[in-house]
Amino acid sequence: MDPNVSDALVAEIQTALGPRGWLDPADAGPVLTGWRGTYSGTPVLVARPDTVDGVQEVVRSCVRHGAVVVTQGGNTGLAGGSVPIDAAPDGRPSVLLLTTRLNRITSVDPARFTVTAEAGCTVEQVQQAAAAVDRQLTMDWGARGTATVGGAISTNAGGLNVLRYGNTRHHVLGIEAVLADGRVFDGLRALRKDNTGYDLKHLFIGAEGTLGVVTRAVLELQPAMPHHRSLFAALADLDNVTDLYGLARSIDPGGLTAFELVPEMGVAVAVDVLDVVRPIDTRAEWYLLARFSGSEPVTDTVTRFLNEAVESGYATDAVVAETASQESNLWKLRDELPPERLLDSRGTKFDTAVPIDRIPEFQRSVEAIAARLCGPEAVTFSFGHLGDGNLHVYVLPSLEHGGRLAPDLVGSVTAAVDEVIWELGGTISAEHGIGQDLLARLPGQKSQVEFDLLRAVKAALDPTEIFNPGKGAQTIERSTRSAGRSGQDEVEA
Repeated sequence: MDPNVSDALVAEIQTALGPRGWLDPADAGPVLTGWRGTYSGTPVLVARPDTVDGVQEVVRSCVRHGAVVVTQGGNTGLAGGSVPIDAAPDGRPSVLLLTTRLNRITSVDPARFTVTAEAGCTVEQVQQAAAAVDRQLTMDWGARGTATVGGAISTNAGGLNVLRYGNTRHHVLGIEAVLADGRVFDGLRALRKDNTGYDLKHLFIGAEGTLGVVTRAVLELQPAMPHHRSLFAALADLDNVTDLYGLARSIDPGGLTAFELVPEMGVAVAVDVLDVVRPIDTRAEWYLLARFSGSEPVTDTVTRFLNEAVESGYATDAVVAETASQESNLWKLRDELPPERLLDSRGTKFDTAVPIDRIPEFQRSVEAIAARLCGPEAVTFSFGHLGDGNLHVYVLPSLEHGGRLAPDLVGSVTAAVDEVIWELGGTISAEHGIGQDLLARLPGQKSQVEFDLLRAVKAALDPTEIFNPGKGAQTIERSTRSAGRSGQDEVEA
């Protein structure tokens, strides 16, 4: 890296953005390291533009000086996609571009059921703006207070309401993005229908910052649902989840908004170390946390569902949240999974989705792999979005503090579990993206044709690879297939 080039680049961006528009990496602190602590990097500068023009200045400066751009929102990603790098693989210096000062909601239109927000707005900020006009933004997950709109778009984030409303992709009507040549793609159309060619906004959704910098978006709102009922049920057997889900959908297909799996070991630890009250006295290996919502009261719906679930032998006991505090208690339990205490027991994690009817088979297969490779004390800790088949699964050496799987075991377990995922018709990334975390594993899932298409898109929109180099599926050659990861031993929230 030529220091003269870096110095000139830094000076140019500092002048363009002004004294509040940048940070010296020595003073940048947490933004240089990913949320899980696995990845970190030191760019030559941390840029903090607060306008689209400022983003353009950063990108153009990087083009002129032969540098690259890594974009970061709330830094809540779990795959290392928005973590800065020291330099590109070819040695080019890097700039970390933070979107957190692009934090204005530019319009809320209740008649159109839309909100237009800059990329640095938090999801919770937009949710509150929607609620103020009797609408709701249904994108939602535990990091809502930190995760940003731009980050959600770049990772096509999922969360708690995917079952009814879909991933982030389903909420985005239009986007604005700065391209690799510094131009602005203005796709901020608030239309549900526009059949005039390729829908270009979808290229940027889920691209993890590899095709451009998303600066603003038009998001679809939904009517506010005044009636909610959450329930917590002890399951008789995990094998019944498909029938249980079918029952819930048949009773109220549009009203079922969440259908989450919670393990007893998670409940036990959460009750022990957090301010969470055990929802029911009955102990079971697995619990269902579900929510029905509607414009009319849903109490009868929930009662019917639980009665039929118990009569059919799917559930043994249940409770319905009757107060706001009880509702909060249930969802705090879910938001805090996995409990912080498990962070002391390091293993390997999976963000997987399989067809819902294959979930019991998948869970048993992972448990068998853990026991065979890691010994009888190994624990398979699973929870997540049961209704859409997306489970967060951890293989831990034990529940004891300070335990750690050896790196060779991490690789062996990961390779074995990945093969099970693919055999069951699943994916190794349901909602966290690829980033740096899955680069070695992804060739086992995708075909050469898919990688060729991904690289063609990258080459068309970012021919000099200025955006987030070394990350994402388009960087992979199919012939480099590798089984398992090296050294991934974290637990995710």
